[in-house]
Amino acid sequence: MNRTKWILGLLLTAALVLSACGGGTNKSEDAGTAATGGSEAAGAANTDAATKEKEEAAPASSDTKVVKYLDQEYTLPANTERIVITGAVEAMEDSIVLDVNPVGAISFSGEFPPMFQSITKNAQSIGEKTEPNFETILSLKPDVILGSTKFKPEVVEQLNKIAPTIPYSHVSTNWEANLRLLGELSGKEEQAEQAISQYQADLEAAKASLGDSLKDKKVVALRVRAGEMYIYPAGVFFNPVLYEELGIAVPAEVAAAEAQELISKEKFAEMNPDYVFIQFSPDENKDTPNALEELQNDPIMSNLNAFKNGKAFVNVVDPLAQGGTAYSKIEFLKAAVEHLTK
Repeated sequence: MNRTKWILGLLLTAALVLSACGGGTNKSEDAGTAATGGSEAAGAANTDAATKEKEEAAPASSDTKVVKYLDQEYTLPANTERIVITGAVEAMEDSIVLDVNPVGAISFSGEFPPMFQSITKNAQSIGEKTEPNFETILSLKPDVILGSTKFKPEVVEQLNKIAPTIPYSHVSTNWEANLRLLGELSGKEEQAEQAISQYQADLEAAKASLGDSLKDKKVVALRVRAGEMYIYPAGVFFNPVLYEELGIAVPAEVAAAEAQELISKEKFAEMNPDYVFIQFSPDENKDTPNALEELQNDPIMSNLNAFKNGKAFVNVVDPLAQGGTAYSKIEFLKAAVEHLTK
């Protein structure tokens, strides 16, 4: 009996030990599972945190882009399809070169002149050159506004309330930067670079064609406004093409000019240029519509070398051309070489 009790006790003890071991094994698996689950949860939490941190560190939105232009940075919408041009005729000329169609553009006496009709087929007038219509510009919901460096700060401030505004340079030496800016805004960077490269190639060909034929010749670009004659500094109007690029000698009067400068017939007679390029726009001479005819028939002018030798050329490019833009340079270079080799 005692032996039987001893055996039963031994079996019971063994069972309890096995039960305890089994229990320990289950708890260990549960613990392992819990630990694995905890690790996955922690990993997910860390990923979320990292993602959040990355998002916070990233730019505010992929819907914007930063454009650098003439040492300034402008934050614009990533998509700048809706372009409005106000004040900057230079931007309108660049639009011709790149075939960019603004939704709003400058009108001249309430209309888009023939020079700009290729790019204004679907455009709305936003006012005259120096008179932007803010209400109309607002209604067009532009992505970006190309204003003018000639605008007063308060005008630019008002435009910026409508959409990001970039003052487009009116300085001729910035023509390449201007064209590249419009190329970037319109997605036509490659076309802009091609236009710049082509102009440089055409310039080299022009210089080779002219050679030293103009070494001792005096060449002047003249603009008639309000019935008066004006000359410009060497770095303004069409002058950079003539003097800086083609290498023609700069007349003393042009070298002395600091801005657009009125010149009398008597003073112009003293210059006595061999070639004259005259720009005459009816829009700029509304009160003196016969000014060009009177100038050509004036006895003082008719005795100058350029006039009596048939070397006074009128509007070899559109009279609205600004002179210091890609379009103006491209067109004037072709015309100048053609007429200077006659």
